[in-house]
Amino acid sequence: MAQPLHRRFRTGLFYALRTAFRIAPMPEATRDKLRQRFLDRYSNLIPPSPKGQVSEGTRVRRPYVRSDERAIGYVPYAKGELPDPLPATLVAFYLPQFHTIPENDEWWGKGFTEWRNVTRALPQFEGHHQPKLPGDLGFYDLRNPEVMREQARLAREYGISAFCFYFYWFGGKTLLETPLRNWLADPSINLSFCLCWANEKWTRTWDGRGDEILVDQKHSPEDDLAFIAHVAEYMRDPRYLRVDGKPMLLIYRPGLFPDMAATAARWRQWCFENGIGEIHLAYVQSFERPDPRAIGFDAAVEFPPNLTSPLPITSGMQLINPDFSGEILDWRTMAAEIRQRANTEYLTYSAVNPSWDNEARRSSKGRVFQHSSPGLYQDWLAQSIANQLDKEPTPPLIFINAWNEWAEGAILEPTATLGYANLQATRQALGRSLTSPTIPSALRYCAAIHVWYFEALDEILSFLGRSGLDWYVVVTTSADLESDVRTKIASYGFSSHVILVDNRGRDILPFLQLCSQLYIKGIDVVLKLHTKRSLHRNDGDLWRKELLEQLLGENRANTIISAFQQSSTLGLVAAEGHILPLTSFWGASKEVVASVVDQLGLNAPSSESVFASGSMFWVRLDAIRTLFDGHIYEHDFEEETGQIDGTLSHALERMFCIVVESRGFSVESAAAVCQALGCKVSDYPFARRTPT
Repeated sequence: MAQPLHRRFRTGLFYALRTAFRIAPMPEATRDKLRQRFLDRYSNLIPPSPKGQVSEGTRVRRPYVRSDERAIGYVPYAKGELPDPLPATLVAFYLPQFHTIPENDEWWGKGFTEWRNVTRALPQFEGHHQPKLPGDLGFYDLRNPEVMREQARLAREYGISAFCFYFYWFGGKTLLETPLRNWLADPSINLSFCLCWANEKWTRTWDGRGDEILVDQKHSPEDDLAFIAHVAEYMRDPRYLRVDGKPMLLIYRPGLFPDMAATAARWRQWCFENGIGEIHLAYVQSFERPDPRAIGFDAAVEFPPNLTSPLPITSGMQLINPDFSGEILDWRTMAAEIRQRANTEYLTYSAVNPSWDNEARRSSKGRVFQHSSPGLYQDWLAQSIANQLDKEPTPPLIFINAWNEWAEGAILEPTATLGYANLQATRQALGRSLTSPTIPSALRYCAAIHVWYFEALDEILSFLGRSGLDWYVVVTTSADLESDVRTKIASYGFSSHVILVDNRGRDILPFLQLCSQLYIKGIDVVLKLHTKRSLHRNDGDLWRKELLEQLLGENRANTIISAFQQSSTLGLVAAEGHILPLTSFWGASKEVVASVVDQLGLNAPSSESVFASGSMFWVRLDAIRTLFDGHIYEHDFEEETGQIDGTLSHALERMFCIVVESRGFSVESAAAVCQALGCKVSDYPFARRTPT
């Protein structure tokens, strides 16, 4: 429905004025202050976000089975090695809202904790992953000291060096301090910590804005001294985080103080006179970005996703709730914007963010950053560490937003759907940041075989045996074939691992589940094979043999592995003559491909897009990480009924090359890599062209 003329005029005027405001020459700190003043007073003038698309009479693709189903990229708990010493000190922001207090009982109802917000969230659009539920730690109560001991243990094991606790002080009254007091009283918790005074008022909108104030915040010189005297007990603890020996204290919104520089001077003098010594003051760049030196501070701390402005992608999303009036943005754009920021003249601590979605706090009106993933978070963190090490060889201090902001979707803790994926990504980023890009490590490869037709396995193993490579073979198969498969592989002498799977998702689902595991284990390249027979055709065996010949015959395996080793941008190698133009071979999968492309945040296929017919190929796992790192679930795949096209499996088969190229890798034919004669596809015998 078209917007009324006056509404379109007001919207256009707002964005024109916003553009003028952004390009007007003024200090960044002044711009931030004016922006916050406007948002605090006139937020009702901001035009609503563009509406998403509402499907009429069309069933959404994904069956809603359960909200705690494990995604393909689920990572179980595992011990692992960390670099020693660590290349960076990682500090995760920590929310202590997970226990009852009388004030929350009064404001929100008896027994309220943040978990109540978390569990009420619902998916608002296709690909929206809500509610976000806890994994192994469960719905914990922070009044129990054992919970924080376990959190600290996990943090240390996965490379987090400290928690930065939000601290709530209101003119001598503290809220949510019980977990901190328990931490202070328990010397067995072996993890550093610091405090961030969240010094804004509490309102019913959860963002420090609005007129419905729950508890107000009033700053004064007397309150400055009372506050620093109170937190001094924490700063005296030997576990308190220090920078060059100085206790680090963060302030969330320095702009709310009448004179931040004067307050900072009072704090420094009090600490010097009362045995604390010098302190290291930093503020969070959540609402403003002044030069910290101008307010008497030592440093600033980035706070993604705040103070970023990616364009909304709401209008391109398929709504589940037609009344959703929130805003959907691209997490990848936000991360790129922060990564590309110019260096500041003052000390700024970098920060990263694994994901963000506050739908749990703002039902049907949330601000959602879509298309985040553990892998992309890992890339960002690794780059941030490496960038800081390039500037200064000493381990940098890097913040993460956050450890447990469940209602804002910013979570490192294990989740029901992804397990320890974000923690594992943290651990891997710490190791990867020390890897030299100029010294490539030896390529690790394996063969992944999906065995559903046992009679074809011998042929596949024979090709592998004649290839001349030392193979590690991973097989996915059914329970009734397990014994025969193990015996057959043993007869060839391959090192192997057999995984039992259900008959769902053909060869695609087991492969993606396997890729997630292999990637964590450090495998670089996989040869994807399966006992293809295509029983609806009479040439299925010929199709399989031709693919095997072109991928493994005539010493091709050695040459292809060498090509992957020599070119870090080579992503996928498919059999020549089987790389087909996608738009000519959609089959019945065009709409399913379009749906998955939208949910994964990929560009729509073009006339140049291709796919590897037959679903056998060599592939670099990093090149297809989007598929096993993108919140795809087993129940996304249809139950097996003998379908010959139009399922999610058929759609994903057509998408491997799209994903590879979207991540900046190349697709090549085996003939081109091996410098052999290729062949043109004129009348492809194994698939029908889609009528135009």
